[in-house]
Amino acid sequence: MGTTTARITRVSGQLPGPHSQALFERWEKAEAQCTGYQAPVVWDHASGCVVTDVDGNVFLDWTSGVLVTNVGHCHPDLVKAIQASAARLLNNYECLNEPRVEAAEKLVSVMPGHLDKCFFLSTGSETTEGAIRIMKRKTGKFEIVSFYGGFHGRTSAAASAGGMAGPKKGYGPALPGVIRVPFPYCYRCPFKAQPETCDMLCLDYLDDAVRANSTGSLAGVIVEAYLGAAGFIFAPDGWFPRLEQWLRAKGLLFTLDEVQSSFGRTGKFFAMEWESLQPDLVCIGKGIGSGYPVAAIGARGDVISALGRGEMSSTHGGNPGAGAAVSAVIDIMQREKLADNALRMGAIMKARLLQIQEKCPYIGDVRGKGLVMGVELVKDKRSKEPAPDLTRKLIDRAAQNGLLIGSVGIFGSVIRVAPPLVITEAEAHESLDLFEKALSEL
Repeated sequence: MGTTTARITRVSGQLPGPHSQALFERWEKAEAQCTGYQAPVVWDHASGCVVTDVDGNVFLDWTSGVLVTNVGHCHPDLVKAIQASAARLLNNYECLNEPRVEAAEKLVSVMPGHLDKCFFLSTGSETTEGAIRIMKRKTGKFEIVSFYGGFHGRTSAAASAGGMAGPKKGYGPALPGVIRVPFPYCYRCPFKAQPETCDMLCLDYLDDAVRANSTGSLAGVIVEAYLGAAGFIFAPDGWFPRLEQWLRAKGLLFTLDEVQSSFGRTGKFFAMEWESLQPDLVCIGKGIGSGYPVAAIGARGDVISALGRGEMSSTHGGNPGAGAAVSAVIDIMQREKLADNALRMGAIMKARLLQIQEKCPYIGDVRGKGLVMGVELVKDKRSKEPAPDLTRKLIDRAAQNGLLIGSVGIFGSVIRVAPPLVITEAEAHESLDLFEKALSEL
C-alpha cells in the first residue's frame, strides 16, 4: 500500500445505491441504451479528482470523464468564466464575439510556432472530418493514409479513416480512398517482430500498401499521437519522425489527431512537442474545454487558407461560452503548470503500476506517458490472450472500492489510467491502493 494519510474515498453498501438504481431504471425506459459499459454509478457532483454520486458515495476518478477534465472537475475559475459568459450571450452563430477572438489568440500562442491559425468546432469528430476535407481541398486529391487501431470519431469520414471495426461494423460501405496500414502495437505486433530488432518494420510496409492500393491520388496522412480507443498504444521513439520524413518525401499533408493527447495529457501541452513534429493540421478536443463542449483545428495558414468563405462552419463552433472556456483552460493550465504535474504524477503512478504488474497474473502490459496509461489485461502472460471478461469485473470491483475506471482496447481489455491533471501524490497513491485491492478480488 502506498500511503497512510486520511482516506478520501467512501462507499457505503453495494453499488448501485438506491437512488442510483431508481435513476438507472428511469433512464432505461426513456433513452436508447447504446453507450458503453460503465461502473453502476450515477454521478452527482465532482471537484478536482473526486466524484460524489447521488447516494453520497465518494470516488477517485481515473477517467477524467473520457480524458476531458484535464484541469479537474468543475475547476472554479472555469465554472466562473462559463457562468459569466452564459449570462451575457449564448449563441450568435458566425457573427463575431469577443471571447472567440481572445480564445483564438490564446490557442495560437500555445501551439508550436509553425501553426499560426485555428478554427473552432464543437466535437473531436468534427475536427477530423474537417481536417480530411481540408487535405482533399488543398491537394485536389482524395486518398488518405490512416492506421490500424486508429479512432477519429463515429461520423462518416472519421469512421472510414479509423482502423477499428466497431464504428464501421454494419454501416458500410465506408468512404472510398482510405488506405490503412499497421501502427506499431509492439505488445501485439502484426508482423510478430520484436521492437528491439525490427527497425520499425511497419514503416517499410507503407510503400507496399501505397503501391498496391493507391490510384495515384494521395492527399495526406491522418494519425493519432497515440492510439486512444485502441488501448493507449504509443509508438516507439523515432517512429513519428520517420513517418513524417516518409510523407514529406511524397508531398503529402500531415494531420495529427491530438483530440485526446493535447492540453497537457502526455506531460507537454501538445504531444507533438515530444519529437518536434510539424503537422500541417492538428485536431484538438476534449481537454481544450475541460468539460465544456468545444474543439478546434490548429493549422498552417497556407494550408487552411485553401478554404474560402462559407466552406466550413459549425452551429455551435466558436460560441461565446466555448471561447470563454478555452481561454480559462489555457490560463489554468499555464498558471498551475498542469503539464508538468502530469509528467511528475505520471512517473509516480507508472512506477507503481509496473510493481503491481510484477505481482498480478492478469496484467500483461503497462504503457503510456504523462497521465495517460493503459493497463492491458490478459488471461495468461505467456499467451497474451486478451481478458475482456476480467475488464468488466475489474470496473465493478474498483468502483465498489472507491475508484472509477473505464476500458478501451481493440479487444476491450485495457484499463484507462487517465485522471485529471490536478491529481495530487496522495490521491495518486490512494487510487493505486484501491486498484491493487480490486485486482486482488478478481
